[in-house]
Amino acid sequence: MPPEPGPEPDALTRVRAFGPGRVNLIGEHTDYNGGLALPFAISQGVIVDAAAVDDLVIRAHALDLGEDFAFSVTQREREHGWRAFVIGMAAELEALGVDIGGAKLKIGGDLPRGAGLSSSAALEVALCLALLALAGVDADEPGRLELARVCARVENEWVGAQTGLLDQLASLFGEPDAALLIDFATLAVEPVPLRLCGWRLVVLDSAQRHEHADGDYNKRRAECAKACELLGVQTLSEARPSAALQLPEPLARRTRHVLSENERVRAAVSALRDDDMHELGVLLSSSHASLRDDYEISTPAVEATVARLLDAGAAGARIMGGGFGGYVLALFAPDGQPPADAIDVRPGPGAHLLVD
Repeated sequence: MPPEPGPEPDALTRVRAFGPGRVNLIGEHTDYNGGLALPFAISQGVIVDAAAVDDLVIRAHALDLGEDFAFSVTQREREHGWRAFVIGMAAELEALGVDIGGAKLKIGGDLPRGAGLSSSAALEVALCLALLALAGVDADEPGRLELARVCARVENEWVGAQTGLLDQLASLFGEPDAALLIDFATLAVEPVPLRLCGWRLVVLDSAQRHEHADGDYNKRRAECAKACELLGVQTLSEARPSAALQLPEPLARRTRHVLSENERVRAAVSALRDDDMHELGVLLSSSHASLRDDYEISTPAVEATVARLLDAGAAGARIMGGGFGGYVLALFAPDGQPPADAIDVRPGPGAHLLVD
């Protein structure tokens, strides 16, 4: 039997947490390969309204799905879908030493799921900040890097998607008007000014949903791990291009993508610092070609969306996120006109508590 409804919370125990989605400007599938990426947090995201209750039951309601989930704070049974994020976050925070009590959670927001905008990390981060606040723990006490690791463990171990830390770091460390240069060899995060100056970054839905926990994404990770084993390196970003040429296919192409994508990230940082948006557009399209041909994560629906954006005058366009569907990112000059159903995205602040 599901737990009975809990007592109504006192108004003083209510919090509201926002976890932004992210757009990865460039640097795809490099995070778990010890490389470089250049994401930014966006204004769209997930909001968790949380209220403490006197019993030891967490009751969650997903507004977009109209679904409810209730469990004891000591429960550790595996769940599926959005429920796995909620129970996993409670378990991982408790393992971190946080005293998790009963709560009512209402989950909403304006970020589409399965679109390459990192709805999963946005949900994780919003849940994390909300439960920490209810427990009276300041997010800076464990530190945002540690919270990113907590969120990644939820996705890896409870949801079953072997994603890296890119999405969580972008959501937690985002800054207005800046992208984040992340070095996944050291986990150093450096803001890079993202001055659009009339240029527009937009995303356009390919209308093909994706799920990271499905086999294709995890298969790419396994291929990279095998390439590392054959090359005798810890991460593919340590590999020498000449050595990578000796790998069997498709491992040689997977490695070529990672190494060339790292170089494109460096070039993109230089382009942003020089306000050279034309060069940035060229790099976006070059990244897409590598993701399509060497990493093989595109689909006919994605290719049609890229072509539509380029036909509309985009300076460059590429698939985003884990691949196999989702949204496409494009850059338009000030006099360009994106398709009417494209969504403008701009860099915004990282995850934070909201004040009514």
